[in-house]
Amino acid sequence: MTRVKVKGFKIFDDRHGKARCYHRATGHKIDLEKTPLGSAGFFAECARISAIAEARKAQALKPGTLGGLIKAYFQTEHFGNLADATKRDYRKCADFLHPIRDTPVSVITTPLVSAIHDKAAGKIGWRRANMVRTFLSQVFRHAIPRGLIDQDYATGVIPKPRPKDRPYANRPWSIEERSVVLDRAAPHVRVAVALIMNTGLDPSDALKLTRRQIDGKTIWGVRGKTGHEVAIPISPTLQAALDAAPAHDAVTILATSTGKPWTYNGFSTVWHRLKKKLEAEEAVQPGLTLKGLRHTVATTLREAGLEERQIADLLGQKTLAMARHYSRSANLADRNRITMETLEKENERRSKIVKPIK
Repeated sequence: MTRVKVKGFKIFDDRHGKARCYHRATGHKIDLEKTPLGSAGFFAECARISAIAEARKAQALKPGTLGGLIKAYFQTEHFGNLADATKRDYRKCADFLHPIRDTPVSVITTPLVSAIHDKAAGKIGWRRANMVRTFLSQVFRHAIPRGLIDQDYATGVIPKPRPKDRPYANRPWSIEERSVVLDRAAPHVRVAVALIMNTGLDPSDALKLTRRQIDGKTIWGVRGKTGHEVAIPISPTLQAALDAAPAHDAVTILATSTGKPWTYNGFSTVWHRLKKKLEAEEAVQPGLTLKGLRHTVATTLREAGLEERQIADLLGQKTLAMARHYSRSANLADRNRITMETLEKENERRSKIVKPIK
């Protein structure tokens, strides 16, 4: 009996003499009981599996193309060590570039990247376009040592400026807004806002802080976005807020009303509800964000006369190795203690000249 043959498929009898069939490239098996060998259903199933395999093959990132460079970058240690939020942003950039993934490396030039940048600005906005430019620069930089491309063609592309009529994101909070939010927030939310407000920590970093990261009167942490260490002295105002926080058994300093560690999305949802309620009552102005508290700290200290380097040390913006010695961190904490004292005094001074909230 002549056995049916189909290109790309292996058809054979197993050790029990039962006919079997699978697609060689994908390993996809065909159930010969549902679609008997040689039947119309069998050939239809073979055609379906072959079509799927060809579609996947067409979508595969090819070596020597922009898609190949992106794939290689995603496999680097540099990408693996990035913060989760940055990884998500970069993958979104890759999704935007997916339609031109087969562009040969040989035709990539600065004018081409500039054209991609311009098109991105029109489709996804100036901010995301600049992210695409930054992403491509990272891809090219890490491809150069591997001999995959000869230079970073994104460095010569000028970033898109913020539109003049667009309000700044994460604006600083006014002293009145800080007071009303602390007054109206639930206790478990109030302590979180107070912690961010009195340290300048990124909200996601503040929510992850554990009890073990407090040593005496200092918070020892690492910025999730950059991996830079921070050493932040606990001011009297922050200590009072921590002492007044609801008791809980979570490993983190901050916790939900049920005593569980916060997730960033969970806290963002609770904060959004509170903010919208206060905006509706016109108790705060629109545009209030948790990250704006980080800008508030920087703005307050700058207006108080501190140097940019002092502010950068407090906010963890100094380029330092992760394996820095403890003594070096201690020196940083001493310098930041002076910075925190300035922030404490300046906030106290501003509070005295603000009219009481009715």
